[in-house]
Amino acid sequence: MKRRTFIRAGGLAATSMALPLTPAMNLHGSVMPSSRLQTVNPVDNRKALVNPDMGWTMHYYSNVITNYGSRLEPSDTLDYFPGLSTVYLRVPWAFLELEEGKFNWELLDTPAQRWIEKGKKVAFRISAEESWMRYATPEWVVKAGAKGHNVKWGGGEIWEPVFDDPVFIEKVDKFLETFAKRYENNPNVAFVDVGHFGLWGEGHTVLTTGIDYSFEVKKLHIDLYLKHFRNTLLCISDDFAGHNRTGDFFPITDYALSRGVTIRDDSIMVHKYPQHWYHAEMAQQFWPKFPVILEHQHYGASLRDGAWSKELFLKSVEDYHASYMSIHWWPDVLYEENRDVIEKINLRMGYRLQLDTLSWPGEAVIGEPFSVKAKWGNAGVAPCYPGGFPCYTLKDDKGGIVTALVDEQFDFRYLQVGGPGSPPWQEFESAFTIGPAFKDPFKTFARVVQAGRFDLFVSVGLRDGTPVFELPYDGNDGFRRYKVGSMVLKDIRS
Repeated sequence: MKRRTFIRAGGLAATSMALPLTPAMNLHGSVMPSSRLQTVNPVDNRKALVNPDMGWTMHYYSNVITNYGSRLEPSDTLDYFPGLSTVYLRVPWAFLELEEGKFNWELLDTPAQRWIEKGKKVAFRISAEESWMRYATPEWVVKAGAKGHNVKWGGGEIWEPVFDDPVFIEKVDKFLETFAKRYENNPNVAFVDVGHFGLWGEGHTVLTTGIDYSFEVKKLHIDLYLKHFRNTLLCISDDFAGHNRTGDFFPITDYALSRGVTIRDDSIMVHKYPQHWYHAEMAQQFWPKFPVILEHQHYGASLRDGAWSKELFLKSVEDYHASYMSIHWWPDVLYEENRDVIEKINLRMGYRLQLDTLSWPGEAVIGEPFSVKAKWGNAGVAPCYPGGFPCYTLKDDKGGIVTALVDEQFDFRYLQVGGPGSPPWQEFESAFTIGPAFKDPFKTFARVVQAGRFDLFVSVGLRDGTPVFELPYDGNDGFRRYKVGSMVLKDIRS
């Protein structure tokens, strides 16, 4: 099975300085005297979060490369759009491989770097058939002998490959080999679509030749991508199984799931209710393991056809347990006209790690054990796929890290997903000992942590205490640690 690897580790650091208790995140509850238990109930600030494996995907290129990033200044990365995590680049193969072995990577890398510079991700689809140009597959592939069909479309003619033609497959394979050298194992890549099959790369030919390709041909295309992208999240369109075939299980999607390939539905609100989408049942097999990606119809077209509904927009996230949602129109227009529902989607899409209650002793003795009790929940519709671990960090008045304490027994990947409202809460108790004493061969006594009053921060991330995830709270130190209060460390030596 295709596997995705997430690395975590563990550790402790030390220094000393005293800092009085100051306001932190918005809290309910009580802070007890320093010699007793302190308890806080953080309040969700309802802000959009940008975290791994989730978020809004901006269609910078949507097949036609003037849609929808062409109006943006080079410096405009849509910082106003809450929850935007990924720039999505969908282009015809012919625009990248102008001649065999000669590539135009600038088309992808230029917009990608604008978002990567802001800490965002990039995603790709390379298509081999488009409705608006004759040769989405490079014409040199046709001249090399690849077989295809001439299809009437919009008063013109487009060329559709025979999707299992040996020459076509050979050239796709070579392209993917080069493509993967650039983007496989690239930490800036969120996902890659299996895009060389079907009109617009959507995995169907229902609107063109109507050929019903076999399971083996569709599997061949999935396998081509798996051959070159072994550690990158891949996805297929739900239309690989049939654009309007409803149901839970299909041979090709079962195969994709077995190989670690997720799905995307490109057909949200293309048609009016009750044909507003077809494959929410299919998504139930995928979302417990992999992020599900949604793409709504071009917003303007959906409005024109009377298919757009804010209620359905939100419902699609719930029904599919979606982790990604598209920005499939001019982004400023989509945002201004749907700001209210976008805010609601941001509270549910993907995962949203919440800390209901945190309790810790106001004082602890260096070298002696104590415990921290926490109640955590996931208020989103999907699991926290990368997984993560809670970390409790003490800092001095200069912002220096005094100690970092990680509980490796609890992985946030396994927080349960619930419906709208209060998430299923899980309680955990973590046992720690700060700064044990050491003696060298000359019997010199030393401690790695000194006494004092320190600020306490909570975070979720790697096993070594490196924060990874945004939490929905104020008090962020700039590194995704969130201040919750203070703690006094005492040094009582026998």
